[in-house]
Amino acid sequence: MNRMIEVEGLNFSYKKGTAVLKDISFQIKKGEIFGFLGPNGSGKSTTQKILTGLLSNYNGEVKIDGRDIREQGLELYRQIGVLFEYPYLYSSLSAIDNLQYFASFYPEEQRRDIDEILQLVDLKKEYRRKVVKSYSKGMRQRTSFARVLLSNPKILFLDEPISGLDPAGAILFKKIIKQEQLKGTTIFITTHNMYVAEELCNRIAFISAGEIKALDTPQGLKRNIEQDLVEIEYRLKGLDQHLTLPTREILTGFCFEYDEIKSVHTKELSMEDVFIKVTGKGLE
Repeated sequence: MNRMIEVEGLNFSYKKGTAVLKDISFQIKKGEIFGFLGPNGSGKSTTQKILTGLLSNYNGEVKIDGRDIREQGLELYRQIGVLFEYPYLYSSLSAIDNLQYFASFYPEEQRRDIDEILQLVDLKKEYRRKVVKSYSKGMRQRTSFARVLLSNPKILFLDEPISGLDPAGAILFKKIIKQEQLKGTTIFITTHNMYVAEELCNRIAFISAGEIKALDTPQGLKRNIEQDLVEIEYRLKGLDQHLTLPTREILTGFCFEYDEIKSVHTKELSMEDVFIKVTGKGLE
């Protein structure tokens, strides 16, 4: 298996005696979209900061493309692209000026064409030379994504990538993410948006209170809960009622009072339902 990211026994504390990450381990294959899901304060952003070299005083082993990140220096930053939840741009510069500035940090043969990238993220031509501080949040997010893609990174770290986008922008970003995967790019997504994670990710890790509680494919996480539901809508004494039961109870038989059965349909657990059952906590 060609592993692009390897994490083994990772521990981290901001203050002495207060553990933020507790002995977490996982591997991510080249070309995989990996979701790291958890509520605010769970440790997902701290993990991403370690993987991107922003935090170094950790215990454990972290490798990118087979090499310890502590040994890579500037080489690490030339092979990764990081999209922060809040756009990282110079507000007094235009989109084009921002991208020209950031492009200067990379070898010429590694850079993608600026106009091509801005077209890819659908930033309209009439805004490309206007200063970023005049942009909407969605336009800033598009420009930030262009900045990340500009260096043609081997690994994309995306923190809440759909945040601040209208529906059309969200669809576009998801399309671009899938296109990057087809190129062989490894993608690490931190989010609390279960719908985005389930749609995009090959595998998902649930993190809560600094510990990985589960790690599997979206389908595997649901299957392990083994609790598909059946919803029954019925009428009793002139009133509409509904009943939700685990499928296994329907199969073994049960009794209830009704005058008319209106509908019976299955209800698959949502990824958020699964997260709550695994961790005992919600995502907010």
